[in-house]
Amino acid sequence: MTAGAKSSRGSRAGTDGTGSPRFDAALGNVLALSYRPELTITESPGPARLAPHSFALTADAHLADAHLASARLVVLHDPNGQDTWQGTLRIVAYIDADVDLEVAADPMLPEVGWSWLQEALDEYGASAAAIGGTVTQVASRSFGVMGHRPPEGRIQVRASWTPRSMDDLPNHAGAWARLIALAAGLPESSDVSSIGG
Repeated sequence: MTAGAKSSRGSRAGTDGTGSPRFDAALGNVLALSYRPELTITESPGPARLAPHSFALTADAHLADAHLASARLVVLHDPNGQDTWQGTLRIVAYIDADVDLEVAADPMLPEVGWSWLQEALDEYGASAAAIGGTVTQVASRSFGVMGHRPPEGRIQVRASWTPRSMDDLPNHAGAWARLIALAAGLPESSDVSSIGG
């Protein structure tokens, strides 16, 4: 969408009932981003048990009448930090996109999918540490009473990383939007605008 994310939450208070002004300000900048029109971005409740403060976005990618991908971005913040994060922030991203059956069967698809994440982070200047994740390729055919369904190919990217600066959260959201576009095969375009503006 072109006017930022639709919000389904009015507050991002921590599990102790308090807010984090700097975290909320950074998330405000994320919500103010303008995303490419093929993406519908919505704010959703973040997980309450993983960190004192959390925030989440969901996305659906459409082109014409076709639904191409679904995605979720979770931002976690623990002011005291967590050893496994190597910082006070953690981003968890998930993308599930349709691909051609031939592409889904390509043994190099996981490596390509992971390279899309690296490319997206680099393109948006989203400096990150402790990056990890998995890429899953799915090729399925239906049988019996479900035999009328066409064969399906999918790629699923699950990744997490630690932003090096809270001020860079909009860049990481931009990288997530870029990853969705790459996985969904959307035409070349600016994935977000207003970063740094």
